[in-house]
Amino acid sequence: MRLKSGLAGALAWGTTAAAAAAVARVGAGAAANSTYYNPILPGWHSDPSCVQVEGIFYCVTSTFISFPGLPIYASRDLINWKHVSHVWNRESQLPGYSWATEGQQEGMYAATIRHREGVFYVICEYLGVGGRDAGVLFRATDPFDDAAWSDALTFAAPKIDPDLFWDDDGTAYVATQGVQVQRMDLDTGAIGPPVPLWNGTGGVWPEGPHIYRRADHYYLMIAEGGTAEDHAITIARSDRLTGPYVSCPHNPILTNRGTDEYFQTVGHGDLFQDAAGNWWGVALATRSGPEYRVYPMGRETVLFPVTWREGDWPVLQPVRGAMSGWPLPPPTRDLPGDGPFNADPDVYDFAGGGAEAGEEAMPRNLVHWRVPREGAFATTARGLRVALGRNRLDGWPGGAEPAARAVSFVGRRQTDSLFTFSVDLAFAPDADGQEAGVTAFLTQLANLQLGLVRLDGGQLRLRFNASGHVRDTAVPEEWTEVGSCDGGDDGGDGGDGVVRVRLEIRMAAEDPSSYRFAAMLASDPDPDRTRIEVGTAPAELLSGGSGSFVGTLLGVYATCNGAGEGIDCPAGTPDAYFTRWRYTGEGQFYTETDLVPPDEGQGKGKGKGNGKGKGNGNGNGKAAKRSRFVG
Repeated sequence: MRLKSGLAGALAWGTTAAAAAAVARVGAGAAANSTYYNPILPGWHSDPSCVQVEGIFYCVTSTFISFPGLPIYASRDLINWKHVSHVWNRESQLPGYSWATEGQQEGMYAATIRHREGVFYVICEYLGVGGRDAGVLFRATDPFDDAAWSDALTFAAPKIDPDLFWDDDGTAYVATQGVQVQRMDLDTGAIGPPVPLWNGTGGVWPEGPHIYRRADHYYLMIAEGGTAEDHAITIARSDRLTGPYVSCPHNPILTNRGTDEYFQTVGHGDLFQDAAGNWWGVALATRSGPEYRVYPMGRETVLFPVTWREGDWPVLQPVRGAMSGWPLPPPTRDLPGDGPFNADPDVYDFAGGGAEAGEEAMPRNLVHWRVPREGAFATTARGLRVALGRNRLDGWPGGAEPAARAVSFVGRRQTDSLFTFSVDLAFAPDADGQEAGVTAFLTQLANLQLGLVRLDGGQLRLRFNASGHVRDTAVPEEWTEVGSCDGGDDGGDGGDGVVRVRLEIRMAAEDPSSYRFAAMLASDPDPDRTRIEVGTAPAELLSGGSGSFVGTLLGVYATCNGAGEGIDCPAGTPDAYFTRWRYTGEGQFYTETDLVPPDEGQGKGKGKGNGKGKGNGNGNGKAAKRSRFVG
């Protein structure tokens, strides 16, 4: 986001605390309306729900089968969003569900966050476990603390997308897809009989309901049309909670369907007020353009101003990349708790002290694909230790043993149109098929990998796998060191020699719709001297398909590619060690050709580079041609 002063662009995309301080000095608000950029939560942040409490905004988004799940973001200014906790951060809060979930887009569906009498509530539905599908309700008095979130109270939610609403007499209700409402006992989870409310305006999948009480009316806002090109937000109202509801004559009140806008699939929204009484809304959107082909970050969170006069229908401002609306609260990063801001770079060395000194906590913005196996990850004095998993990263997730679906993977959301992600790997494979590397990951059925793997009786190869298109490159002999990853103090990590390699994934301005994978010698003072460009793949491979509800994660993996039994690789299989984890955002597209750079001071134009153009820095205001082929 950027204030009209022009300084807040640096703050919006979160490069440094110094940038935040610079904007804070500008003074809040000189005046009237503010100008900002969408998305406010870039990267996979679908189905947003938000609430404001004592001047702090809190938002939750969908996570499906990733874990930890249901992130809570906090902000005082609607610009800087700090990742302060996960609602579902312990397997014990909902035991036995994660590994029993086979589908790639099951798990924690759209949640709602609400606050009442000092307690925060997050209500959701968990899907994908057959007869055990359940509504789940979590609560906390301190949303800045993972440990404060309660175990899940399960209830028999008949449909997805539950909303939590209290009537004037204090009675709690849950509204779900359909749309219907039921009384709910928040202590026991007991729910009353369903009461149909409204089927929408005729679009498919009326869902994502939220109920608001305004003066003499109950307003019911929903999504319909399905979460793709026809997505829209509609609203109806009644003088009784149970209806009948009258449709707004201006429906849909928010949509980008049928337009050529860069932001498409706008829908599934929530409304809230700031401390000054101004109304705002959030919704999901994809930066795909009307072609709806290339959108690897999936469904992101966008912000729009709302005008809602007493007794009238709310007016929602159409979603665009550059927005103008109510005065924003004064810019600040002054928030309690730990955790990164969503737009900040990653600088993680995983320099924990091991079991003797106490392990360093995993950074909050990193997630797994389901709850990880016990002992699969640990921060040690030598870096992040990852135990190889028997299941391949791109293996079919089914199997007789549900636990076999667990993979050794950890990653962070891709949160920028242009970025560089790199990590140093130390690995000494001692049997064929042992592999560790980096990945751009959408689902187990759609991902790109660059791994260091032992093949054919001991050959070390760099293997690039783009959805089944495989290319092997020999590892230079001089990259192999005598010894092991751990110096022999743990055992099980001493192959014929250790390779210390830096692996990199980039999206660059010259080809902003392709992922580029490279490897280089990590120990070289100038690693670029040994750079090997291993492969390129189009982002279209990670757009939609098996991951239409989710978005790309960038991270690391380790596998023995099926050796062993059950979920375990053979005894003595070496671990992989990762250090120097770096992610740097290098630009956000807010139209198909215009970039909001990480630092507004880089040039006179709105692009990244020489400042002559509004595009990707080549001076002509146009983005480079999008690659559609694996190279």
